[in-house]
This record gives sequence, structure tokens and C-alpha cells, in this order.
Amino acid sequence: MVETFEFTVNTKGFTDIINISDKIFTFLDKSKINNGIALVHTPGSTVAITTTEFEPGTQKDLKSFFQKIIPEQAYYYHNETWHDGNGYAHLRASLLKSNFSFPIINKKPILGTWQQIILIDFDNTSRTRKIYLQIVGD
Repeated sequence: MVETFEFTVNTKGFTDIINISDKIFTFLDKSKINNGIALVHTPGSTVAITTTEFEPGTQKDLKSFFQKIIPEQAYYYHNETWHDGNGYAHLRASLLKSNFSFPIINKKPILGTWQQIILIDFDNTSRTRKIYLQIVGD
């Protein structure tokens, strides 16, 4: 069996980090699937899905880390093509990817105690991002 859920989040851009765990867990509870695999996916080349401990220090560390390795103000060839100033956002998102999967046992996600599912919008503008949860199992 396969079930698909969809929801949106509004972001601020500029490495906006949003905890989407509760929304995902609500859909897991509503699902008819007890055991299987869940895939969280967001379409877009400047947005990513990953996991971490969602707390203020980690959020600051993530923003600082990405600014150090892929600074917003550096030169990017992408900006020459589209003149949209978000070349850095494409590179940051490509490091993390746009999806994350995890096992489900008895309707519960198998994640670490401090592991939350987060969306990071790297673009240089606010957006409404679609997130898809697809569950495959019994």
C-alpha cells in the first residue's frame, strides 16, 4: 500500500530553518500504514530536507556553517545566467538534497531522541514550499 500526503509551509528564505516533524507525525498517525518506509520530499532546487536537533544553537550553527562554506556574497556563475542572485542557494541545497526517508514501526518514526525533520529554504526570497510525505508499507 502507498499513501501520499501534502502540505505547505511559508518560509522567509535566507537559510530559514523550519521544524516540520509534528506535521509529518500527524500524517503518520492518520495513515492506514503501520510498518514501512516514509519519504519526505520538497520540490525545488534551493530548498532541502534533513534532520538535526532543532534548537536555537543548532540553527545558528547551521546558518554560520553554510555562510562559511558557501557565502551568499561570493561570485557564482549561476547568477550570470539568471541574474537572480541565488547561486549560493542552489549549491547549499545540493549538499543536503530535497528528500529524507526513515522507517516506520507501529506507526512511529524510527528517529533519534533529539532528531527532528527540518526544511531549510536557502533561496533569497520568501516562498510557499510544498512538502510531500509518501508512505509505503503494509
